[in-house]
Amino acid sequence: MIKLFLADDHTIVRQGLKKILTDQPDMKVIGEASTAEEIIALVRSTMCDVLLLDVTMPGRSGLDVIKDLKLIAPKMHILVFSMHPEAQFAVRVLRAGGSGYLTKDSAPDEIVKAIRRAASGGKYVSPALAEWLATLTETDIEKPAHERLSDREFQIMRLIANGKSVTEIAQQLSLSIKTISTYRTRVLDKMRLKSNAEVARYAVEHHLIE
Repeated sequence: MIKLFLADDHTIVRQGLKKILTDQPDMKVIGEASTAEEIIALVRSTMCDVLLLDVTMPGRSGLDVIKDLKLIAPKMHILVFSMHPEAQFAVRVLRAGGSGYLTKDSAPDEIVKAIRRAASGGKYVSPALAEWLATLTETDIEKPAHERLSDREFQIMRLIANGKSVTEIAQQLSLSIKTISTYRTRVLDKMRLKSNAEVARYAVEHHLIE
């Protein structure tokens, strides 16, 4: 029996997943959470085989949460289930220790297939993502500018691209304005851009924001 946790801040999403998974004779949902803090507490108290995690729940960065969860429960497999296209987060999820990435428009049989693969210790990626990952091994292809960013820099870059000010980002991430300003400077330097407007344009062109 594959024991599952569901972590998503939308009750309707968790209910939909449970409806799909309860029809599977080898799967059982044993816990739910709606925030990053709740899922960390749940994992500390109860063990599961696979966690379906929304990467953008309220609270801390989903990528940071994955790294923390892998320290707390290294044998637990984490599948990210997100509204964001693969191009935005999938590679970073895998690098952080995740077992795969699913978008919320995935077919039920694809979700079930991904869970079974993760539970067996494998990685799940869509055919499109697998093809894109293959191109990264070609030495003549330069990585996109946003791939030079750390996870925190990538998070802040997306917030800048969405029109957030340094002050707003500082409040949202519970960091100082000085710290966010430093990150902004790093983002501009690494991406070789000159302004927030250029960051926003780049993010739209590379489908990094909606």
